[in-house]
Amino acid sequence: MSTFELGEGSLKELQGVHQDLVTVVKRAIQLSVQDFAVHDGIRTLEEQKNLVQAGASQTLDSRHITGHAVDLVPYINGKLRWEWEPIYRIADAVRLAAKELGIPLRWGGVWDIAFTESQDPPDELVAEYVARRKKAGKKAFLDGPHYELPKAQYP
Repeated sequence: MSTFELGEGSLKELQGVHQDLVTVVKRAIQLSVQDFAVHDGIRTLEEQKNLVQAGASQTLDSRHITGHAVDLVPYINGKLRWEWEPIYRIADAVRLAAKELGIPLRWGGVWDIAFTESQDPPDELVAEYVARRKKAGKKAFLDGPHYELPKAQYP
């Protein structure tokens, strides 16, 4: 068990987020070997439009708007860092927490599989996803900090 805990800002970002996802995040911080912050929980449509225009998101139908998604960003030496190695450590903790709680999740590192049903290390999943997209003649959109409740189970 880690000694990390969610800070005031992270708890504020979780306000309005679906309770199942909040429960996963709170358990993940206890299990994680990497500290993280909740960078985004609920977003307004206007915020989402700005992110799409900036290329940071690809859809106006974001699960953030409905409270079904969060972005968990590594917190290292007092700063948020978008680096893959710590993102993978967070992904391990989030997947473990979700499995423990029986809550399905989709991860922005590999959009085309049920993340909680996979056993493979996150870095391998990302590499395989990128290869699948490339083989299909498409670019992979990677959003490592992003986790969401699947629409099939959480409409």
